[in-house]
Amino acid sequence: MNWFMPKTHGYGAYPANWKGWAVIAVFALAELAVLGVLVVWPILAGGEPSVARFVLAMLLCLALTLGLLWFTRRKTAGEWRWRWGDRRP
Repeated sequence: MNWFMPKTHGYGAYPANWKGWAVIAVFALAELAVLGVLVVWPILAGGEPSVARFVLAMLLCLALTLGLLWFTRRKTAGEWRWRWGDRRP
């Protein structure tokens, strides 16, 4: 069984079972952890995050997003393409 199914309208996929939803949850927690440690933590400590930390956080978030897209495409049943839904009259 595949973890994701192609969307019926638009482009991409959606979680098809608990494994797909677990991947989405881990992705969201990883994004929050990166932003929390590199951007929010220095603010709560009374300082300001440096530009380097902010850029690092954005690059890590980009890498996580690209990794999620790659993984989702590999675990999707069928191809990713634009879909208009059911075209029956």
